[in-house]
Amino acid sequence: MWGTNYVRRGCRAIAILAIGLLTLRSTAASELPTTSNPALAQQLQVGDLLFIRVSALPFRKVAETTNSWTNHVGIVIATDGTEPVIAESTFPVSKQGSLARFLARSEGGRVGVSRLNTPLTAKQQRALVQAAQARMGIFYDTGFNLHSPRQFCSRFVHEVLREASGIQVGETETFATLLARNPDADQAFWKYWYFGQIPWERETVTPASVMNSSQVHAVFDGFVANNSSVRNP
Repeated sequence: MWGTNYVRRGCRAIAILAIGLLTLRSTAASELPTTSNPALAQQLQVGDLLFIRVSALPFRKVAETTNSWTNHVGIVIATDGTEPVIAESTFPVSKQGSLARFLARSEGGRVGVSRLNTPLTAKQQRALVQAAQARMGIFYDTGFNLHSPRQFCSRFVHEVLREASGIQVGETETFATLLARNPDADQAFWKYWYFGQIPWERETVTPASVMNSSQVHAVFDGFVANNSSVRNP
């Protein structure tokens, strides 16, 4: 009898704790600002990084593994037209497109904007555009390998900014380091993703490490109103 009561009390405590954590998470999200696409567009500069969250399962796992809400990033390469242009590495090939199209793919309309602490010169902005254009049409790397001939989103912006400005945004790390930092990561999924064997010594760079880089600061973190959801990353 006493054992049953202890079990019930323990289960009740766990349930209360879980509800509390969910409430805190919901409250934190509700406190984030909401803006419109045009209002956000007016804030953007060439070289700004845009972080979103796409809903496809592998990218949700990227977010979980890196303890972050974001799992995809693009970079602003033009602001002088009717709408800012975002360059990105995505499936099946790297491309550029409108801000509205980029934001429409973010789950719940969540978006973060980060900017280099050291402003880009006009020369560096031109170099950034050239670096991004040189990487258009490159196939997406589903293996997230920093040294493959293909690309993935965080590697794309990491290399474009480094080539244009000499500034390294995002941490280069192995899968062993990345997964050791989060022991609760779903290693079973990653074993499946890599056909039974996680490439522990493979180097990569993640959207979370780019967003958390000491070389950038947040310009906006919140939601874009009236955002629809598109699945491809």
